[in-house]
Amino acid sequence: MNRKDFIKSAAAIAGAAAVTPFASASVSQSKPKKKVTLKKSLGLGMIKEELSLTDKFKLVKELGFDGVELNSPVDFNMSEILDAKSKSGIELPTVVNKDHWSSPLSDPDPAVRKKCIDSVIKSLQEVKEMGGDTVLVVPGVVNEKVSYEQAYITSQQSIRELIPYAEKTGMQIAVENVWNNFLISPVEAKRFIDEINHPLVGWYFDIGNVLRYGWPEHWIKTLNSRIMKLHIKEFSRELMNSKGLWEGFNVDLLKGDNNWPVVMKAVREINHQGGWLTAEVNGGDRNHLKQISAQMDEIISYL
Repeated sequence: MNRKDFIKSAAAIAGAAAVTPFASASVSQSKPKKKVTLKKSLGLGMIKEELSLTDKFKLVKELGFDGVELNSPVDFNMSEILDAKSKSGIELPTVVNKDHWSSPLSDPDPAVRKKCIDSVIKSLQEVKEMGGDTVLVVPGVVNEKVSYEQAYITSQQSIRELIPYAEKTGMQIAVENVWNNFLISPVEAKRFIDEINHPLVGWYFDIGNVLRYGWPEHWIKTLNSRIMKLHIKEFSRELMNSKGLWEGFNVDLLKGDNNWPVVMKAVREINHQGGWLTAEVNGGDRNHLKQISAQMDEIISYL
């Protein structure tokens, strides 16, 4: 190899390293790490007491929760939400888009995709108004009518269409791992985000959802800084195998197959800075919610 060819080869190798996720990860590991802290949140639908929105917020604040996650576009007047937030001291860090299942971002029909895109745009505006920073979105759905490859391409296109609105609001779009027959490998999930390649697009990692076919600590280590927020739930493979697939979720936090010390160690080791751990489990009255709050405290103690 002559000197000219050598220089070209070296430049190509350097360029490839610059865009390789593993290369960027090694650089970030050399930076000083901030302390990993997690506040507790829960879905609004988990609060089963017959109370006003303000009193629901006040209740969970008293029980030790710091935030509430709403579905969006919201079913309340924004003034009512902001008034309840102000009077209770609760935070509203995230929202879950409520149209991503009925009108998936991966649907072959452009009109269906547009309905979800418009809905997510509204969610981005709403979460900003609430003082939050993240919209949860299911990236796509694979079924007998929508192939895996088709869903992959179309969902990425839809998310790219949403980026200008994320930039305008400054809000994050975080895709979640769910039982949608799609992105069921952490390596593939990482690649999906890296190919979009935008700082406002990342992952809303659901710790319990992967136990059907994997281990959350593996996903956490692979997704690393791509994780923007964390959902928490439990899952029992024994119940899944003995009583049926969905029965696996019918288990309390700390009673399923999550190895919480190992999971939280992984969260700590990637220096996760999303700041929130949001419960997505069966709700109930104040006594049940108090139990969930205590369970989350124990889990967070493993950080």
